Amino acid sequence: MGDDFGIEYQSGFGNEHATEAEPGTLPIGQNSPQRVTHDLYTEQLTGSAFTVARADALRTWMYRIRPSVRHVTALGDIDPGNIRTSPCREGTPPVAQLRWSPVGIGDEPRTWLEGLCTLAANGDAHTQCGAATHLYFANRSMEDEVFANADGEMLILPQLGTLRLVTELGTLTVGPAEMATIPRAVKFRVELMEETARGYVCENYGAPFRLPDPGLIGVDALAMPRDFLYPVAGYEAEDRPTRLVFKHDGRLLETHLPHSPLDVVAWHGNFAPYKYDLRNYCPLGPLLFDHPAPSIWTLLTSPSDIPGTANVDFVLFRERWAVQEHTFRPPWYHSNVMSELMGLIEGTYDAKLEGFMPGGVSIHNAFLPHGPDIDAYDAGTTADPEPRRMADMLVFMLESRYAWIPTAWAAGLDELQDGYADAWTPLEDRSTLRRNGGR
Repeated sequence: MGDDFGIEYQSGFGNEHATEAEPGTLPIGQNSPQRVTHDLYTEQLTGSAFTVARADALRTWMYRIRPSVRHVTALGDIDPGNIRTSPCREGTPPVAQLRWSPVGIGDEPRTWLEGLCTLAANGDAHTQCGAATHLYFANRSMEDEVFANADGEMLILPQLGTLRLVTELGTLTVGPAEMATIPRAVKFRVELMEETARGYVCENYGAPFRLPDPGLIGVDALAMPRDFLYPVAGYEAEDRPTRLVFKHDGRLLETHLPHSPLDVVAWHGNFAPYKYDLRNYCPLGPLLFDHPAPSIWTLLTSPSDIPGTANVDFVLFRERWAVQEHTFRPPWYHSNVMSELMGLIEGTYDAKLEGFMPGGVSIHNAFLPHGPDIDAYDAGTTADPEPRRMADMLVFMLESRYAWIPTAWAAGLDELQDGYADAWTPLEDRSTLRRNGGR
């Protein structure tokens, strides 16, 4: 169990959790009794097909004041604002390395949902593949309003400001250097615990995120299952008018309810929101020479139908020791079959010493070469080979088999850096071949 801001949690990634806000509510020995204590309704939420292997099965049994069939009804389309869903090609995206400076939060009042803006997307939500990456900007809490996303689970990464996520399965708080995941179709409200908030969201259309199979690494490094925290049951019984916004197959719809739909009194299962402190991540690295592939730092993965090729990987680069001998320690120059989208939560990334700032984003799509800027290259080729602690760095990467396609909103931002490729312009011919009489 954990505790922060006075909130209780259950621990263990993918565990079969059981919790009740009112003692004696959870049925004993069965899931669907003829009559539930307190005359509650039984409802099951499944995050996987009924016939998948047991290890992949995701479902939660809920015991609630009103069933969701009373909530998600009489829906009408609303303006999606800057939210986009794949497939989304708003114009012709440039074939280039892309980078954005941090976007300001602004003074216009907006909630987390109103300030959700899609930066890039890939795949197809309808066929449940790919993902979207959003930025959010908020300066007021959602009040008498909840959101549910049937298109994908939402991995939320605050960069500024702490959020209070009030979900139908309980409450989580998540701040900078933490992450939280809301499963598909789970209803929730976002409240601000500080005046403003900014951060990133990965909306995963594909297989739900899971811990990667560690193989030869073993299970005692990277992200520990016990460090993932799940909410305890808590419910709202007030008859306060509430707006429900529902995202389904790329459409945003709304309905108005005479009560809060966050009314689950008890639940048990393994399909539920969770949070994780990124500072608990135990990185691995080389002890003697060379530089490993970044996949060694995969925190969560959403697999695709091609074994070993992710729908989207969530990769974390945090502070660590660099000890390699006679080795260029920053990332090498490379071009990949996978497409990379990176965000900086705090500190400095060792491959980009200038221009990549906290709150910023970069995209390097498949087979577009990239790597250290000139300053990082010079530092890496001349640095003292002694062990060095790489401190003050918290960077994430969303690596996907599908190319990240920027939205029109992202392409039109003043923060899109026109001169990003200039970082590599000084990489001129330094070879000694011609000076030594080479051909």
